[in-house]
Parts: sequence; C-alpha cells; structure tokens
Amino acid sequence: MQKSSSWPRLLAATLGLATLVAVEASAQQPPTVRIRGTIEAVDGPVLSIKSREGTDMKVKMTDNVAVFAVVKTELSEIKEGSYIGVTGMPEPDGTQKAVAVHIFPENQRGAAEGFRPWDQRPNSTMTNATVAQTVKGTDGQNILVKYKDGEKKVVVPPDTPVVTFVASDKSEIKPGAKIIIFGAVKKDDGTLEANRVNVGRDGITPPM
Repeated sequence: MQKSSSWPRLLAATLGLATLVAVEASAQQPPTVRIRGTIEAVDGPVLSIKSREGTDMKVKMTDNVAVFAVVKTELSEIKEGSYIGVTGMPEPDGTQKAVAVHIFPENQRGAAEGFRPWDQRPNSTMTNATVAQTVKGTDGQNILVKYKDGEKKVVVPPDTPVVTFVASDKSEIKPGAKIIIFGAVKKDDGTLEANRVNVGRDGITPPM
C-alpha cells in the first residue's frame, strides 16, 4: 500500500520538473524586435538607425549577417505556386486588401508561413502563403493563397507596391538607406543584434 500511495507524489514531482524545464527553455529564447527605419551611420558592424517612430537605435550585425535588397517588381510576377507575403487590411467580407506584397525567393519558401497580426499600420495583417489561384478582377488582382492552417482571399489593387528579396552584401548598407529588420535579438545587456538586414534598393522604403 505504501508503494502505490507514493506513485501520485512521484508522478506530480515528475510533471512539475518537466513543466519547470519547459518554462526555463522558453525563458531562454531571447526576445526579438522588428525595426523599420533609416540608416544614419555605419561604424564597422554597428548600425545607427533612426526608427520609423523617430527613436535612435544601435544594432550590431553578426559576423555572418545576411543582407537582402528589397527590389521593386511587377504584379505579373505573382503566379500560381509563388510563395508570397501579403501585408493586408481586413475587409468586411473576410478578404484581405493588400497594402504591399513581397515575393520570396524559392530558397525562402515556407518562411514564417501563416496568418498573423502585423504592425505596418493599425489593424494590418501578414499572410505568408503559397498562391493557389490568381484571377484579374474589377478592383485589381484576386489571389487565393493557402497556408498550412487555412487560406485567404486577397485583393491586390493595381497601385499596390510589389517587391522581392535579392541576396546582396554589405555594400547595400549605407547612410540614407531604408531598412527593415524582422527580428533583431535583444541581448541581456539591452543591445540589439541582427543576423539579417533587408535594405530598400534605389531609395525605396521596404513596404511590408
């Protein structure tokens, strides 16, 4: 009887330890910060950035930083099977009205797949998904995108900025360039570090 009565306590202790380990593991994931802004200065690996909100920030690039140019492209480049990101605004009928569209290179297919709130403007959303169908409509291009948990109908007005990512190098990183860093890591000492920087080429502001 003594042996069987100890099982609930042992099980509770084991579950408690597992929960503690899970909490500690999640706590070890450093927080990330999305940064939109303009490069003001470059000092070796450290970027001085004026954020979209007007805040002065310093971000250190990692030694192996990946630099991508954000380059204008055409709506006609969005084809069935393309993997795209749609910055959108929800419409009353459940569709998303595109504010901007970015086309991922093939080697980034599947990146951050899904539908989520976004911070491009109040109430905006982001859908990273595969184009299942695209049809010209009265208000622009009607696109059906599918991701692992669902699908969205997107209307892309004719004047919507459409861009793509092109692998580049640090020559893109210079004062005056507009950038977006999707996930700068906030270190324990409060500094920010980035392993990828997306730079608008030819003076464009990354629209996503």
